Parts: sequence; C-alpha cells; structure tokens
Amino acid sequence: MRTSPSSRTRVTRSNAAPTAAVHANATLPGDSGVSRRRSVNAPGIDWVSGFISRADASILSLPIVRLVLASGSPRRADLLRAAGYEFEIVVTNVDESIRPGERPDVYVRRLAAEKSAAAYHRIGGTPKGAPSDPVVLGADTVVVVDDQILGKPRDDAEAAAMLRLLSARRHMVMTGISLRQGAHELGRVETTTVHFRSLGADEVAWYVASGEGRDKAGAYAIQGLASRFIPRIDGSYSNVVGLPVAAVAELLTSLLASRL
Repeated sequence: MRTSPSSRTRVTRSNAAPTAAVHANATLPGDSGVSRRRSVNAPGIDWVSGFISRADASILSLPIVRLVLASGSPRRADLLRAAGYEFEIVVTNVDESIRPGERPDVYVRRLAAEKSAAAYHRIGGTPKGAPSDPVVLGADTVVVVDDQILGKPRDDAEAAAMLRLLSARRHMVMTGISLRQGAHELGRVETTTVHFRSLGADEVAWYVASGEGRDKAGAYAIQGLASRFIPRIDGSYSNVVGLPVAAVAELLTSLLASRL
C-alpha cells in the first residue's frame, strides 16, 4: 500500500471541503466519526454483460468468471469498459463514516473492502467463495490536501473555495480498491499526486460556471475542462478519474491465479 505524506496526518475539519468519495457529499470529522451523505446511484441492479472476456481469460490462462462492479459511478464503469472488461453493476449502501483518527489511505481501503463485501453478499455469493463465484470490485476515492479531504462541493461557492485551495499547489488523489471472491480478498491503495498551476479569479469563476466540477471530489474533472489547470501528475491518470485500472488488472490476475 502506498501512502502520501498528507495521508499520515489526522484528517481535520475544513470549512471549505466536505469529506467524500468521488461520488459522495459529506461533512468532515471532528473528534468523533462523521457521516458522509451518499451519492444518488441507480437503484437496484443494472445487469450489464457479466463476464471477463474469453479472450482475456485465454491469454492469461485464467478462468472465465463474472466480474461485478460495486459502484454506481459512470466514470468507473467507463474506465473498465475502455480497458476491455465486461461486468455487472451492483450498487450498495455502506456506512461511510470516518473513524476517529483514521488516515485517508486506511479509510479508502476499508471502504472499498466493505463495498465489495456488501455487493458480494447481495448477489448471493457463497461464504467460502467457490472458483465459479463472481469476483466483486469495490472502490473508494478521496482528494487530500494537507490534512483535508475534499469531497463534492455543496454549491458553487464551495466549489470556488476548493479551486482556490488547490491553486498553485499539489494534492493527492487516493483510491482504495478491493477484489473479493468469498473469503478471498485482495486490495491496495493507489495514490496519484496532482499539480495545479496558479488560477486567476476569472478562471475560477469560469470553471465554476461551467458546472463540470459540481459532482466531483475536489470540484474538478481532470478528464475535462480542468485539464488546462494541471501541468503534471505523478502516478496513475485513471486513478484521478476514479479507478486505477492497471492496479485492478494486477490484483484481478493475482486473485484468479491464486484460486487455480
């Protein structure tokens, strides 16, 4: 598990930035746990095509299994599809409170595992995890600036405050991922450092007015208009969008190979 310098400090309350995953709002922790408002996800189960492709399985000498994404995030789904994966989507609700003193990297790793476990239970996977059982992917992402975790802005004023906070400095994007087949679970935390150039007041106003960052952690989307603000990143690009695809592929191969 990789951590950033900012992840080693206790998350503190920020008036400008609610705690959240990429697709959730929240308040920030004080001395006790804090509840994050959940995102509005598609209800029930959205049955997309449900298998790792036969071509992939043949190349990797792995079994063909159902892959389930435990997330309603359209960006995560797009990233998986672009990488050639076929999967089902199961959206679950878990308690997203931050525990007292919990570091951001520990937090996203725990949430990812809880999401994969909840989805696995919902689809009726066996407790021991038979090789024919589906593999469930859970993920949770946060944006971290120093001690603060930034979530989705509650309004345009908060979005502007977040962008001013990010201006002319670097921040971390952390995603916890969890792959589960019964009691067999593998996971990790991927961290990407994102560098913002200095933003003028007119640029902040223009970007906020675009509406692009209203449903994004940190109030920006690297894959959109905000790309003009970001001269460089260190680490996985797809992680900043919402899912470190290369890390997922590595863990999926390890999980399936361990079951042969």
